[in-house]
This record gives sequence, C-alpha cells and structure tokens, in this order.
Amino acid sequence: MESTTVEPADEWTEDVPPPAGPVANLAACLVTAAVGAAGAVVAVSLGLGTPTQPGAGLWPLAISVAVLVLSLAQVFLGRRGGDGEKFSRHSWFSLVGLVTLLGLVALLPVIGFEIPALLLSLIWMKFLGGESWRSAVLYSVLVVGVLYAVFVGALGTNVPHLF
Repeated sequence: MESTTVEPADEWTEDVPPPAGPVANLAACLVTAAVGAAGAVVAVSLGLGTPTQPGAGLWPLAISVAVLVLSLAQVFLGRRGGDGEKFSRHSWFSLVGLVTLLGLVALLPVIGFEIPALLLSLIWMKFLGGESWRSAVLYSVLVVGVLYAVFVGALGTNVPHLF
C-alpha cells in the first residue's frame, strides 16, 4: 500500500515563487545599498554625538552602514548563494511592513512608544506573519516588553511615553 501523505517540506517547496534571476538580484542589492547610503547621509546630518552621549543619528548610522555593507557583500558574494524569489503577491508584504513602520515613526512623538510599537508588532505578527490572534497578541506584548526592557531599562534610552 502506497502512502499518500504530503510532508510539510514538500508543501513549502510548492509554495515558493520561481527564482528572480541574476539581474533582479543585482538590482535589489543596488537598491538596498542606495537606501543604506542615503540612510547614512541622513543619520550623519542628525548628529552622531559620542559613545557616552549618543546623538539622534548614531543608531540609524549603525543600521544604515550594516545595510550598505550587507548589500554590497550580496552583490559580490551572493551570486553563489542561489537566486532570490521572483516578485509575487507576497512581495507586497514588504511594502506594508515599510508603511506600518513609517506609521510607528509618525505616531511615536504623538502618543509615545508603547501603543505604536504594540500595534506595529501585532500587525506584523497577525497579518504579515500569519500568526493566530492569540500568538500575535502574546508575541507582540513580549516583543514590546523586551524592547522596553532593553532600551529603557538596560540602556537608559529616553523614549517618548504616553503615560
């Protein structure tokens, strides 16, 4: 008797979009490198401060440089790592993630850190990640709690608060 069960790995393989190809991969790497370079320029204009008194641009500069370096590494070394995925309906999730992140940035000075961060995490977990409502709420509360503990409790960062 032949088994007709489908392994989860087989289902995931069928759901993967086709490869994008080397030109699309190169274009994506160059776009992210440009975003990293632009972010570094903006971060420097915000002021870097010192390691003991960090300015508004220090952390954005670190992240922008990381994005730039990883993008350039992908240009030169990533060719052996396989093809990226072709643009599909799931690719729009990245744009939704960016728009909701910009919403967090816009709401942060108005209503503080906690509520926008919780909403952002909830949207990402439920709608972009496909988690159940229970998992999305639980993970979102945990994520915001950990972020709060790290940045406010451990690092002493001054974040806007509603309460």
